Amino acid sequence: MDKRQLPPDIAHRARCVKLLLTDCDGVLTDGGVYYSARGEELKRFDIRDGMGVERLWKLAGIETGIITGENSPSVARRAKKLGIIECHLGAKDKAATVSSILESRKLKAEEVAYLGDDVNDLPAFAIAGLTACPSDAFEEVRVAANWVLQRPGGHGAFRELAEIILKARITTKLDKV
Repeated sequence: MDKRQLPPDIAHRARCVKLLLTDCDGVLTDGGVYYSARGEELKRFDIRDGMGVERLWKLAGIETGIITGENSPSVARRAKKLGIIECHLGAKDKAATVSSILESRKLKAEEVAYLGDDVNDLPAFAIAGLTACPSDAFEEVRVAANWVLQRPGGHGAFRELAEIILKARITTKLDKV
């Protein structure tokens, strides 16, 4: 996991998070799409990212949501397996989707983190209180993100961010003792 020291502003942003929203392709997957001879679309998910979803919920009560422009049954299946309720497929306007989630959940922008990897995620970045991207994100996204993760998409980037958020929360609790 990421061993770098978090700057105070990033640690503060991480402590405020109540909901972590993420893109799917290029973040939860490596961005590749595989087709079988019968035309079935296959995506590879990192099991450690799934553990990140579980740890966020069990240790800090932080929920996860997926916002993707694709209409992929495999993403819906993965979200269901992980107990992710906020799963928005075919979301072409990610900023509108994030805004709608904030409104429906009565959350402030600073209570939401967004993890994305490509230019279609930038409008969501403009709303979220904490933004991050995998190490292999498109350059424009790496420049716009509050934090660039060390792991690439589909290979533990989500888990890395989850652990950063959890560590920031635990550090805060220890500081109060």
